[in-house]
Amino acid sequence: MTDADIRLAHLLADAAGAAIRPFFRARFDIETKPDASPVTQADQAAERAIRAVLAEHVPTDGIIGEEYGRVREDTDRVWVLDPIDGTRAFIAGRPIFGTLIALLEHGRPVLGVIDQPISGERWVGAHGRPTTLNDVPVTTRACPAIANALLATTSPWLFDGPGGAAFDRVRAAVRDTALGGDCYNYALLAAGHGDIIVEQGLQLYDFAALVPVVEGAGGVMRDWSGNPLDANSNGQVIAVGDPALLDPVLALINNA
Repeated sequence: MTDADIRLAHLLADAAGAAIRPFFRARFDIETKPDASPVTQADQAAERAIRAVLAEHVPTDGIIGEEYGRVREDTDRVWVLDPIDGTRAFIAGRPIFGTLIALLEHGRPVLGVIDQPISGERWVGAHGRPTTLNDVPVTTRACPAIANALLATTSPWLFDGPGGAAFDRVRAAVRDTALGGDCYNYALLAAGHGDIIVEQGLQLYDFAALVPVVEGAGGVMRDWSGNPLDANSNGQVIAVGDPALLDPVLALINNA
């Protein structure tokens, strides 16, 4: 990962935002995918725009995208794209969705962007560098005691039976819980506005960009077994702003 990759990531986010903004709070077509999730013209237009920029600048890199699938996914460098993470929020006219852009090297996320094209907020995380929000470094907040923590998740209905019980154990241990937000929760955690996020059933394009953003701000992201997240992770995700929270959260999730 180089400075040129970071500059390219900004170009990709710019292209996606330009494709998304004309559709926000406007009339557009909505389809339902086989997994029952919605997809809009904006999702598709944004991913096409990103792919066009990648084809111009890094034509041999791999791509994994939510809307248009995988090409050259076995290469050492793979861009992972979710043009609108939080499509339901987008459809509802709520500016808490985001464009997610990640670069994987040898299966590990080394660069991530969370871009909110309506509010103009852009978080960039890169391995070995501090996370920035609109070019200003941000950090997570201290919260070593789980009883004082704010927990967030997109929806409790997205957990399966055992997963829902695991989430409930964490929820019972914290000060308060915020629902909704998709990738925006992770961006806010990185900027010091939350403490714990627990989710299940995520795809690679849902979490790859989040890892460098959260960890570059001083937080930690792991799976429910405590392992670092990579291209082979199973979609069970924990993010904590204060690393001291990781072990208590893992203990509650695993009922240890």
